[in-house]
Amino acid sequence: MSNWESLWPAGVSERLDDAGLDPARVRSVVRDALAEDLGIGGAVVSVPGAAPGHDVTSESTIGADVLGQAHVVARTGGVISGMPLIPVVLAEVAGWTGLAGVSAEVLRADGDVVVRDDVLAVLRGPVQVLLIAERTLLNLVCRTSGISTHTRLWAQELSGTGAQVLDTRKTTPGLRMLEKYAVRCGGGTNKRMGLYDVAMVKDNHKIAAGSVAGAYRAVRERFPAVAVQVEVTTPDEAVEAVLAGARFLLCDNMSPAVLAESVKVARAATDERIEIEATGGLTVEVANEYARTGVDYLSVGGLTHSSPILDLAIDLISD
Repeated sequence: MSNWESLWPAGVSERLDDAGLDPARVRSVVRDALAEDLGIGGAVVSVPGAAPGHDVTSESTIGADVLGQAHVVARTGGVISGMPLIPVVLAEVAGWTGLAGVSAEVLRADGDVVVRDDVLAVLRGPVQVLLIAERTLLNLVCRTSGISTHTRLWAQELSGTGAQVLDTRKTTPGLRMLEKYAVRCGGGTNKRMGLYDVAMVKDNHKIAAGSVAGAYRAVRERFPAVAVQVEVTTPDEAVEAVLAGARFLLCDNMSPAVLAESVKVARAATDERIEIEATGGLTVEVANEYARTGVDYLSVGGLTHSSPILDLAIDLISD
């Protein structure tokens, strides 16, 4: 365990690992967010009279020795995620301020359905720490919970069809790991994490290589061990891609009828398993219709780029 992890409450790193979240990356995200809020380091904006590194309001109105309790509360119903981030944010603020004795009792688990007024966590410690942590904590957890809530709508719509909803790379810069985790908590499936782990042959690659088959072969020759997915826009392109060796097709912007035909002819072109994804302009209203064409996945960029936050709050509790 690293020195900084030893300052976190017991078990936090293990819970992040279990969730598929890298503790070092989580800490980096949290510290960047706090630096932005407190004006630390490169986040400093030159304003006359500013006091970088300080919460000028809380430090002026609340003594450093004042202890208190706060609840993380749902203001509306939805699916929560990001609960393992709560103790991380508190620990990092405590470390920055030098105020010890902060704790988080997390009452709900990621993926839980909550309703308005549910208490998700109880925070205890110096009130200055609780208030400095408030916005960073909520910015992260409201964002991830909003994505999980939106994803759950898609997962429910696809239930029983055999198709799954996939996310994309249309994520907030710096937050991809957390946003894709939120998709998983909502019942969705992660596609590729970046440009490095899966090759995705799209229109521009086909143009550059001269054909679907040419682009597929080029990737196979350069990176033989990397999985290759090929975007197609017609049934004929689907067959061409399969005959070139592709075993994962992205059927882009097809009507349900054209998609069903593409699925049929692509799978008839080989005895091997072909995974097929519908992508492009899909909405939850038509999700079930597209799933019934026989595809394995529906790819939805809106899971991460257009999900509204889930409204959560931190309420200081009076004695």
